[in-house]
Amino acid sequence: MQPYLEEAAEAGDVEAMYYLGEATRLLGRGLTEEAMDWYLKAAEQGDPYAMLRLFEGGACIAGDECPEDAEGWREKALAETLPRAEAGDTDAMLALYHVYRLMDDRGEGVDWLEKSAEQGNPEAQTRLGKSILDGQGWYFLKSRRLEAAEEWFRKAAEQGYVPAMSQLYGVLSRQGNSQNAWHWLIAASEAGHRDSRINLGWCYLNKTQQLEGLCYKDENPVLGWAILTAVDIGMNGDSTSEDVMEMNQGKLGKQEKEEAEALAEEWVNKQPPLSNFPPRFGF
Repeated sequence: MQPYLEEAAEAGDVEAMYYLGEATRLLGRGLTEEAMDWYLKAAEQGDPYAMLRLFEGGACIAGDECPEDAEGWREKALAETLPRAEAGDTDAMLALYHVYRLMDDRGEGVDWLEKSAEQGNPEAQTRLGKSILDGQGWYFLKSRRLEAAEEWFRKAAEQGYVPAMSQLYGVLSRQGNSQNAWHWLIAASEAGHRDSRINLGWCYLNKTQQLEGLCYKDENPVLGWAILTAVDIGMNGDSTSEDVMEMNQGKLGKQEKEEAEALAEEWVNKQPPLSNFPPRFGF
C-alpha cells in the first residue's frame, strides 16, 4: 500500500500523509524518523491525529520537534480542533474524544464522542456502541446494554459504515436474532470486511457445530472452503483462514476440494478488495 500512499501524500493529501506515518510507524515498531516526518507534514496541515501520534511518540523530547505556538502536540491538537468541533464539525468532535482521553479527561472526551454520534458521524456511532459493550454507561440488564449498542451500530451500518456492519452482526447474534445477523454478515462481507468474510466461510463449514446460533444458512462445505481459500489468496497468506481450513479439512473429499478451489477464483476477484478496516486512531 505504501507506494500508493506516497503518491497521494506527495501530491498534498493530508490523510495520506497521516496514514503513511501510521504504516511506517507500525512497520518500524515505533516513532522512527521517517514516520515522524510524515506525521509532521500532516500536523502542519492541521491533522489532529498526527499531532497525537507525535505526542505519544515523544517527538518533543526524542526528536526535538515541538510546535512553536503550543506547549506540546497534545495541546496544539486541542487548540486547533476545539473551534472546529464547536462550529459543528463532527470529525473534529470525534478527534476531541481522543484528545481529551490523552489528557486524562475521559468524561469530557465521552461528551464529545456522544455529540459526534448524535449528529450522525458513523465512526463515532460505532465507537460509542463498542464503548457501551465494554461497560460505558449504566445498564442494569445485559439485554438493555446490547440493545443500546445495537442502536448505535445500526445507525452507522445503515449509512454504509462497514465496521459497524460487522459489530451489528455480533450483537444481533448474541441476542439470538440469527436471521437479521446473517443479513449484516453478508453485507459486511460484500463490502470487503476481512473478518466477516472469514466468518462467512466458517459458517458454511460449521453451521450445525461450533457456530450454532451464529449462522442462518445450511452448511455448504464446498462454498465455505472456497471462501476461505480466496481469503488466503487475496491476503497473500492469512493465518486465520488457514487455521479454519486445517480444523475442517476432513469435511471435504478430494473432489470437493477441487471444486472449491475452482470456485475460489470467483471470490478472489470480488470487489472491493478485502480490508481489516483498522481504526483511524488505534494501536
